[in-house]
Amino acid sequence: MRAYELMIIFRGDLAPDEVDEPLRRAVSALAALGVEVDPDRINRWPKRRFAYEIDHRSEGYYVVLEFVSSAADFSGFERSLRLSDAIVRHKLIRLPAAEAARRGLGESAPDPAPAGA
Repeated sequence: MRAYELMIIFRGDLAPDEVDEPLRRAVSALAALGVEVDPDRINRWPKRRFAYEIDHRSEGYYVVLEFVSSAADFSGFERSLRLSDAIVRHKLIRLPAAEAARRGLGESAPDPAPAGA
């Protein structure tokens, strides 16, 4: 099992409650891949200003999801995120074992090699 972090940036011209539906679709698409996203691991941020314009937009709503999965192919899921009109950008990363353990996701990190070994 591997730990992942998914950050999705939704359009800033949406009302805060209009972000719920595309977010629910993204979580449902993950569920179709066999990934269960714990609602406590969904971190919604208020509207934030971008450091630079993205697609002629200067603000967006950020949502960060953390989950554990054995699925190795998220290409179809990421394609659906790219095609969504409500999503400006997304980034899916696999967390290193040490970071996953620090966050309480998956198995604990392996012990570091002893000094001088």
